[in-house]
Formats: sequence, structure tokens, C-alpha cells
Amino acid sequence: MSTAPPTLAHHFATMACNNAWANLRLLRACCALSPQDFTATRTSFFPSIKATLNHNLTVDWYYVDAIERSLRGEPPNPRARGFFDPPEPYDDCAALAAAQHAVDQRLIDLCTALEDADLSLPIAIPRTGGLHVEPMTRLLAHLFEHQIHHRGQAHAMLAGTVVAPPQLDEFFCIGDAPLRAADLAELGLSEQAIWNA
Repeated sequence: MSTAPPTLAHHFATMACNNAWANLRLLRACCALSPQDFTATRTSFFPSIKATLNHNLTVDWYYVDAIERSLRGEPPNPRARGFFDPPEPYDDCAALAAAQHAVDQRLIDLCTALEDADLSLPIAIPRTGGLHVEPMTRLLAHLFEHQIHHRGQAHAMLAGTVVAPPQLDEFFCIGDAPLRAADLAELGLSEQAIWNA
């Protein structure tokens, strides 16, 4: 285990890896649903598993694009609201999972490249009421919280189906490493890569 003190930038990198891992597990389970169960009306913030997972994806597209543009010194995307049109771009869980994996990898790439000094950088967010600017730290924290919030809702809805909801809290503890090793390998990650262990 590394003896170097962890940095806040490294914490955000681990959160990006956790995000990809949790999405992999949840979406794998959701892809085992029948198309009818995937789209069925349920009680939650969004009315179906399909709607919830599509929402997480489109919000990721929106924020990751804004962060990438800011890091490259580019102006905000004038068509950023287009990420939400249509609000549910995928009817098929496998296609949605592939798209989520791609944006999860973009988030890992940008977070692992961050230094602590980058965390105060302003990120321009195009909103319907005008341009908002958020510090990188707060925007990343919001993005991870948003994913956890809606992933939990999809997890709860999954409990009402024939597919068992997967364990999503075996990522951070050292003792749980064997429980996540195969999933990390599928993502091209490892304990060494994430924790400098």
C-alpha cells in the first residue's frame, strides 16, 4: 500500500473509477432484464429503469463535455442542451451500457490527469438561463453525487424484478479487493492503477 498521503485530485480519480465500476455492475444486471421489464413503469424519481439510466447518461455527456472543453481552453458548447434531446436516447440496455462505459472512461481519463491545482479551475456550464461557472471541485462532486443518487433509484427498482440488484459498495475497502478484481479487469483497471498500491 502506498505511504504517500492521498491528494484531493487522487480522490476524484478514485471516484471516477468507482463510478465506472458501479455502472458496470448495475448495467450488467439491468441488461439481464427483458425489454418489457427494462421499460416497465415503476415508482421512482423517473418512471422506469430505462428512463433513469438514460438520464444518468445524458447528464454525464453534458457535464463531461463542459469539463473537457474548459480544460482545453475552449468556449462552452453552444449546443450543450442537445445532449438531452431526446431525453432517452437508448431503448436497448446493451447500447446504453456501451455509451455509459464510453463516457465513464472519458471521466476517468480527465480525473486521472488532474492535479490539485486544477481543482479550482472554473468550469463554464451553459444553462437555459445563461452561463454558470462552477469550480472544478464542486462540479465533480455534484456529478458523482448525481450518479449515486439515480443509480440508487435504479438499484431499488431492479429489486422489484426477477434480476437481483448487484452489490455496489465493495469498491473502497482493501479487504474487498478480491470481490471487485474481475470487474476492474473488465474495465482495464487494477488495484495498482487506482490506489498506487
